[in-house]
Amino acid sequence: MTRPVQVEGSVQLEIAVQDAVGARRAVAAGADRVELCQALSATGGLTPSAGTVDSVLAAVGSAERLTVLVRPRPGGYVYDTEEIALVSADIRDIVRRGAGSVIVGALTADGSVDAEAMRRWRDAAGEADMAFHRAIDTLDDPASVVDHLAGLGVRRILTSGGAVRSIDGIDAIAAMVRASAGRVQIMPGGGVRVQDISQLVASGVDAVHLSARRASGDTAPSGPGGGSAGYDATDSDLVAAARAALDRTMA
Repeated sequence: MTRPVQVEGSVQLEIAVQDAVGARRAVAAGADRVELCQALSATGGLTPSAGTVDSVLAAVGSAERLTVLVRPRPGGYVYDTEEIALVSADIRDIVRRGAGSVIVGALTADGSVDAEAMRRWRDAAGEADMAFHRAIDTLDDPASVVDHLAGLGVRRILTSGGAVRSIDGIDAIAAMVRASAGRVQIMPGGGVRVQDISQLVASGVDAVHLSARRASGDTAPSGPGGGSAGYDATDSDLVAAARAALDRTMA
């Protein structure tokens, strides 16, 4: 797979989406790439269905515009043998369907990167890119593992710098940028607001990640199984505002 060339000095805009409608809105409003997941609000994101991957890939129009979260369950990031195998199988299927990258993350019980799981997932991804998600934010010193992740074939790291909101973790994010020395793209994500973008970009990052969600406004009953009414939807205006803020910063 031919990787898209990121123009030197440019910073990409990635938007988290949960369906094809959200993906179309995000791209039309200026997103360079979308990250597809499901159950984002309730769980922080899980592996989407195969049908959703197909529909979103059709919506964005190119493999390079789609990265897919592969996370088999909510909770922590320490996985057993069966879960690691399941993630491997999901990665192979997602890449076979045409996604340009996957985003994963695994830790050991002692709080280190699970190198064996990451190697297996790197092999499963083949020529597709592999990113490491916010599991890194549970570590005491995220910058200390950047070199290790680069050696494991990770191309991009999504991080809030260990804070609830990325802007509050900006010092840690800047330390990760320095540690990467251009080998791995550092992408802040987590509570990012449009007004934070210029300061985040100034720290030297390669991309900015937003969920850009709003409530759907649907008040219909959710059914006898329970759950909240309504759902999250991608907000085109928020994506466009983020694009404009990024463009102003890079001008």
